[in-house]
Amino acid sequence: MDIYHIWADIEGDITDKVWAENLRGFLESLKEEHKIESYRITRCKLGFRSIQNLPEWHVMVETKDMAQLETAFQRVAKAEYHPLDELESKLKTKHRSFNMHVADNIQHALFRDWPDE
Repeated sequence: MDIYHIWADIEGDITDKVWAENLRGFLESLKEEHKIESYRITRCKLGFRSIQNLPEWHVMVETKDMAQLETAFQRVAKAEYHPLDELESKLKTKHRSFNMHVADNIQHALFRDWPDE
């Protein structure tokens, strides 16, 4: 399994709960379409972290391999509003609903299970 990690802080006029619900809705859509296998949304507990400036939120997205991750990226990238395509419109709206509130300090990393099978 490959695990795509995202660390982010929230900014703007949104509550933590709404932001997480919007993110969960977006990731659940990708899971339902079999573009990802699973995901977790976590938050730093009581501010406990030893890495300086590590963002508060940590999202992990699991995929079978890099090919599946690429299909997820392509799915999100092509999702544009079109009045005749309700599914595309909903996915793009879900993505914007949390992404517009992510601070500039966002960090990404791709890890894999070790050792390789």
